[in-house]
Amino acid sequence: MTFSTIEKVTADQQVAQLGATDLLAAGRRVIRREAEALLILADHLGPSFAQAADLIMAAQGRVIVSGMGKSGHVARKIAATLASTGTPAHFVHPGEASHGDLGMLTKGDVALALSNSGETVELADIIAHTRRFGIPLIAVASRADSTLVRQADVAILLPDAPEACETGIVPTTSTTMMLALGDALAIALMEHRAFTPEHFRLFHPGGKLGAKLLKVRDLMHSDLPLIDAASPMTEALLVISQKGFGVVGVTEAGALVGIITDGDLRRHMDGLLLLDAGAVMTKAPRTVAPDALAEVALAAMNDRKITCLFAVDPAKPLQPVGIVHIHDCLRAGVI
Repeated sequence: MTFSTIEKVTADQQVAQLGATDLLAAGRRVIRREAEALLILADHLGPSFAQAADLIMAAQGRVIVSGMGKSGHVARKIAATLASTGTPAHFVHPGEASHGDLGMLTKGDVALALSNSGETVELADIIAHTRRFGIPLIAVASRADSTLVRQADVAILLPDAPEACETGIVPTTSTTMMLALGDALAIALMEHRAFTPEHFRLFHPGGKLGAKLLKVRDLMHSDLPLIDAASPMTEALLVISQKGFGVVGVTEAGALVGIITDGDLRRHMDGLLLLDAGAVMTKAPRTVAPDALAEVALAAMNDRKITCLFAVDPAKPLQPVGIVHIHDCLRAGVI
């Protein structure tokens, strides 16, 4: 490699390093600018926010959220967040609304329209439809004198905060504020309605979140491996083989008093078939309530190094109503 080539490589590396530094600086600047805008928005919120929430809570129908362009993408997310936290909501594209989808917006609903300028032409038909049929309209915009704000029943104004780009023309800070505002509405409504994790699970049956909120009763089996304490071990071995859980519960007068596992079988190997279940069982086995979270059951199994738990009815102590296997939890994604 010649000296001139070395110089060229070094220069290229310096240019590349300079470019990387500029990109990193731009990224940090954008995030800081948007974070500052969110702080301004938090301080800027006033009575109109509570009025908007009151309108939504008074609605008999759904919240119909709409917006165009980048505001439309944010509107879709807001509708999804509202729906998943106990407020029925649906996104309607303003362009499609003008071609038949206005029928999705009916009396009893509330319209939530997003537009930074407040002059989005495509929202005109939605605005007119709400005025014609007396449907409450909530506006989110940055201009107090805009058409959308003037026509709305409640207007939440975005504070004057510059877009994150240096040219000031790319929707960035404004859409971030809209997104945060939608989250704020959804969470305020959720907390006011005392929306619980159980309610949340109903709307999130799949994925990691759904798995974390599964209950034992959602996973347990009702075909139980049970025998009486006086039963011979030949019968116990048959039940263990037939049910496929690797264990059998031992009962007296219907109450769970013990459990027989592989360890119990090994410990009583000498003369096993001459014994009854009560002589082999481990007394007072660990149990779980049907309404306990599945992750609690999994933690108990991991802690005790066991593979099964019997679920017992809290109203009837020691009355077995189900059995959950560690594999049931793992298949459901409970980890």
